[in-house]
Parts: sequence; C-alpha cells; structure tokens
Amino acid sequence: MKTTKVILILGLLLLMVLFVGQMVWRVTAVTPTGTTPPTYLPLVTKPGTPPPQIAGCDIFPGDNIWNTPIDTLPVHPNSSTLINTIGANRGLHMDFGSGVWPPGSNSPIGIPFVVVPGSQPEVTVDFIWWPEQSDPGPYPVPPDAPIEGGPDSDGDRHVLVLERDNCILYEMYAAYPQQDGSWEAGNGAVYDLNSHALRPDGWTSADAAGLPILPGLVRYDEVAAGEIRHAIRFTAPETRSAHWWPARHDASDLTGAQYPPMGLRVRLRADFDISGYSPHARVILQAMKTYGMILADNGSAWYVSGVPDERWDNDVLHELDDVTGANFEVVDVSSLMIDPDSGQAHQP
Repeated sequence: MKTTKVILILGLLLLMVLFVGQMVWRVTAVTPTGTTPPTYLPLVTKPGTPPPQIAGCDIFPGDNIWNTPIDTLPVHPNSSTLINTIGANRGLHMDFGSGVWPPGSNSPIGIPFVVVPGSQPEVTVDFIWWPEQSDPGPYPVPPDAPIEGGPDSDGDRHVLVLERDNCILYEMYAAYPQQDGSWEAGNGAVYDLNSHALRPDGWTSADAAGLPILPGLVRYDEVAAGEIRHAIRFTAPETRSAHWWPARHDASDLTGAQYPPMGLRVRLRADFDISGYSPHARVILQAMKTYGMILADNGSAWYVSGVPDERWDNDVLHELDDVTGANFEVVDVSSLMIDPDSGQAHQP
C-alpha cells in the first residue's frame, strides 16, 4: 500500500516537472535571444470611469459624487413634501440655449466658461463681499472672459475659467473686469479637478451651495455625443437653512423640514417614458434618471443650468417644459458618503 502511494506521488511530481518544463520551453521558443520576456500586469480599472472631460481634463475623478449614478438608491422618506415645496406642478425650464435673451440684448442664454492654457497670465482679483470665504488670487482670467448674462448684466455674472494644463477650475460670482486688467468679484473659489476635496464646511463658493458650477452644466458637445455622465445643476425658489453632502453652504433663514436644503439630489422617475422625445432631449432626460440633479442655488423652480451654444435647438429644449416636478423624486445619497469633507463616493 505504501509502495503504491509513493509511486502515485512520484508520478504526480514527474507530471509537474514535465508541465513546467514545457511552459519554459514555450516561453523560450517565442522570446527573441537576449531580450527579457514581457511582464503582464493585471488590468486595473478605476471606479466610476470614465468621467466627463473638457479640454482633456477630467471634471473630477470618475468616483466623485458628481459623476456617480444614483438610479438604484432609495427614495428619501420626505421626498413628496420636498417636491411639493419646489413645485410638483411646475415644469422644467432649460435655462440655456442658442441666441440671446431678451431679444436684441448681448446676453447669451446660459452660463458660459472659457478654457485657458497654463501660460495664461494671472491677474489680481479683489473680493468685496465674502473675501474670508474666497480662495485668494491671482486667477488666470482673460480680460475678455465671458460673463453670465453678458457684459451689461446686473444678474449673477458668473465667470468660469478652466486652466487646461493643470486642470484647475476658477469660478467667480458678481465678477467685473477692471481697466487695469484685474477683476473685482463678490467671491471666488478654486478647484483642483484631480481631487475630491470639498470647500471648508460653511463656506460659500461662486454658487450658494458652496459647490462648483461647471461640473453641473449641460453642454452641447456631450449631448451631441449621446451621453451626459454627471449630475445636473438646478435651482429652487425657497430653500432651507441647511445643506446636505456634498454641499457646503446654505442661503436661507427658513428652517422647516418642507423646504429643500442645498445639495438636495433628485432624479427623474424610472417609470417616466422618454421615448417620445427628440434624441437630444432624451439624452438630457436619461441623465436626469441616471445621475439626477443637484440643488445648487436659489432661483426659479426647476431651472436647469447649461452652457450657451449656437448649436442648441431651442425648440428641442422646450420639449422638456412639460416634464413637471411630480415626475421627480428625492434620492437619499447618504450611503455614498465616504468622508464628509470629500466628494469621493462609494460606487453603488
């Protein structure tokens, strides 16, 4: 019996030796003399990829909360009340498009941005409203940077600058160019788009929620490409004196639980039929289902933010006017939070 076991073990060892020898022969046979065989590393995939890009820059990593799908997350228990406060019967309004508004003005429809190289000269920015909550300059803002509402606007006058070589985003609110090339602004914020870092809790930004603006804008190029891979910015007329992650700031004295906080995440209901809409409208609606929208500022109910572009078909954008607040639900994203001071998100 022992002899049989020994023979079996020796047989197995012989088979192993022959197998290894054969593999070595195969590698040697296909490897050129004097060269080192190639090393094959395991495929590593970053979570949440691919993130949206502008000018070669990832607009935050793929696993950032802006770029994380929320279509499988639970509905918030106070969803109906919050939707009713914003306006269940109010329709969406795409607050962007082609042309100008009002007619004959120099006010493009939407929030513009400009891309600059790393060599763009930096200029002084004087923050006059909230300097203590502003990231200090200088900022690489061109003297002719586009201003939300146009140069004569008396509105929010956001200026957004993406420095493409280092992927740094600069945003200003109530921005006015000065004759000496500097700028004056109510406040400003700077974001490293390679980072998940949020602003200090309680700090505003160029937006009331303390969030960046550019990541939430609908852009023509991404709609034409067939997919929006990020949450979308929207506004509401009354908000609460509170903010939910990832928002960092609020702008209200209202305390009732019926009022939506800054950072509120909503999504278009899964059972809402989008098949009858034009292709570009379907892309926007699908993003509202998959990534949802983030409440970022006080304003008109269900106003959706995007970039002005002469390629927009305003009639197509108006197709979304008949989508009402009742077609949305508030999402509980608390399970995605890894660190309250970081925008990195667990991937559902």
